[in-house]
Amino acid sequence: MKTWTNTPVPQLPGQGVPVRVHDTATGSVQVVHPDSGTAGLYVCGITPYDATHMGHAATYVTFDLLIRAWRDAGLQVTYVQNVTDVDEPLLERAERDGVDWQDLAARQIALFHEDMEALNVLAPEHYVGAVEGIPDDVAAVRRLLADGTAYALPAEDGAGEDVYLDLATQPTFGAVSGWGRDQMFEVFAERGGDPDRPGKRDRLDPLLWRAHREGEPHWPGDSLGDGRPGWHIECTTIALRYLGVTFDIQGGGSDLIFPHHEMSAVQAQALSGMPFARTYVHQAMVGLDGEKMSKSKGNLVLVSALRRDGVDPMAIRLALLGQHYRQPWDWTPQILEQAQRRLAAWREAVARDGGLGSADVLAPVVAEMRTALANDLDSPAALLAVDEWVQVGAPGDRTVVRAAVEALLGVKL
Repeated sequence: MKTWTNTPVPQLPGQGVPVRVHDTATGSVQVVHPDSGTAGLYVCGITPYDATHMGHAATYVTFDLLIRAWRDAGLQVTYVQNVTDVDEPLLERAERDGVDWQDLAARQIALFHEDMEALNVLAPEHYVGAVEGIPDDVAAVRRLLADGTAYALPAEDGAGEDVYLDLATQPTFGAVSGWGRDQMFEVFAERGGDPDRPGKRDRLDPLLWRAHREGEPHWPGDSLGDGRPGWHIECTTIALRYLGVTFDIQGGGSDLIFPHHEMSAVQAQALSGMPFARTYVHQAMVGLDGEKMSKSKGNLVLVSALRRDGVDPMAIRLALLGQHYRQPWDWTPQILEQAQRRLAAWREAVARDGGLGSADVLAPVVAEMRTALANDLDSPAALLAVDEWVQVGAPGDRTVVRAAVEALLGVKL
């Protein structure tokens, strides 16, 4: 699938330091700087049935920061992102609105690309639709059935069989989230699970293959029969194809910890016998008026709507960077206004006459930005370092500071 267009990243003098991030699976902050010099990142993409809201934007800006910090530290990065271009929420929205589900997906994917370009988010090297990955899904599910780690159940209408992973065969289940079963059941159904499906061996067993139902899109499944993949298997197989076994970081919003990242990981373990990712990094939820911002609730602040209202996308980006990725927060007009004032001050500072100087005058602000981002992507601290540089009169070579702000923070001045 075609991705969006990148803006070239300026090259900076010197080099960043190894990045430390919080690993959800262990609950600790750890260095992620592969000795091989190459880092692999998989971030779960959108289900394209509505426009990009601030929760989405915060997630993709956070992992954009990670990529920038990694590359500044000398790593080559392979970034993979999926798009769930066939799934229940998309089909339900298309039916509700009386539109073709493929047309709806195409429109929303195009709008997402526009939002990402506007926010100066670096595009993934591999941007893969769920539909593109179906042949790999079929092969994986057939292997799991052959290994005895999956089982089939007759579809409710008698037309074909649904296939589930047998969690009883997977001792690593629960290792990503660390949750107990009671906590899992609290969210499993609302996050796409089917705990009450008759015949399942364990109510938490994830769907691998859904047999074709009348009126639903379907694809050839070889011995599985016509149907389509379950949600979690798409990310398992896409990551394994483009990053291989045990890549560096699996990322996404914290609402994906369970079941999606848990199930994606346990399925990969069943297929390869190896851990899926070494580290799991999650963006906290963004709310509005005290509630999580989500498509299902409709309480959305949309990037595209703000852009249509004339808001500078760099102010939106600064508003997001002003919050640490692991802390839940609520979007408010005041946060945007503060970001707009900050952007104006920074632009004024780099545009002043004079002030060119030696690199030793420049070094402190760039070093502070690098240190902050290496410390669990502490973007608020990086922003404060630039604020302080502005307040003391913007000493040093402002062209290099401007390049550092764009290269490290992704903010165009």
